[in-house]
Amino acid sequence: MTVTLNHTIIHARNPEATARFLADLLALDPPRTLGHFTVVQVDDTSLDFVRTAGEIRPRHFAFLVSEEEFDAIFGRIRERGMPYWADPMHRQPGEINHWDDGRGVYFEDPNGHNLEILTRPYGSGGLDADRPNPLLTGP
Repeated sequence: MTVTLNHTIIHARNPEATARFLADLLALDPPRTLGHFTVVQVDDTSLDFVRTAGEIRPRHFAFLVSEEEFDAIFGRIRERGMPYWADPMHRQPGEINHWDDGRGVYFEDPNGHNLEILTRPYGSGGLDADRPNPLLTGP
């Protein structure tokens, strides 16, 4: 059997709105309800949003997309006037990165979770890339 990630649970103040936000932005199927979860399907993995009134500790979710999908998603981010950054620490506002000779951008969901779309997996360009991923080149 091949091991795959089946689902992960994500805390949200408003799971329905957060799931719709993500599904609309990434052009995924509309969310579905499964018990007390609002579920967004991302390929073989589901993101199961659950309501919480407690503290939400921001998590990071990265989505590998094609160049065409990147253009469409990034267009929706800009159309909505959402802040975005080239880096996970949000030190480069209003920019995208070109790590591994691809493109990537970070943005937040309504609960402060750090979302990322990227066109090349981390490190896939190696050190020979015109723009190697900074994780390969060190601090």
